[in-house]
Amino acid sequence: MSIYTGRGDEGKTDLRDMTRVSKSSARIEAYGTVDELNALIGTIRPTDHDDINERLRTIQNQLHVVLADFANPDPDEDDPVVRAEHVETIEDWIDEYDEELEPLTSFILPTGSEHGSKLHHARTVCRRSERRAVALANEEPINEQAVQYLNRLSDGLFTLARVVNKRDGEREEQPQY
Repeated sequence: MSIYTGRGDEGKTDLRDMTRVSKSSARIEAYGTVDELNALIGTIRPTDHDDINERLRTIQNQLHVVLADFANPDPDEDDPVVRAEHVETIEDWIDEYDEELEPLTSFILPTGSEHGSKLHHARTVCRRSERRAVALANEEPINEQAVQYLNRLSDGLFTLARVVNKRDGEREEQPQY
């Protein structure tokens, strides 16, 4: 299989069902930003925390499901799609890690250790992915579970950033107004 085909040289690409669309379409923007998020998470692994590494590996695999979901405008029954259990997994992790953290009393600055800061960055890219998914949903039907997953994942990445920073001995900083 050749890496290059030349099929995209005119600004179009194939969806999973072989429909040709512009590379600037909302669908391509949506899954392209999810791909960016996945690559960014890859720069965070490995951390010094085995449980966080395993969560990030799972997230990267789940993001491939989001990519497949967005790349397929008309999935068959056996095609990969985001399901409620993907969202529930992130919620379970948030609940688990919240027990390790002090309750939030204000906003915090997105900073900390190297891995904590990168997780905050990943959270912002996840939020952008969610905005791109909502823009796509405004144009055509998509799996609403995928949008919910991205929303919950941004909360999960925020929580993971806080946990990593705490474990790495970094204190949370409040913004000064």
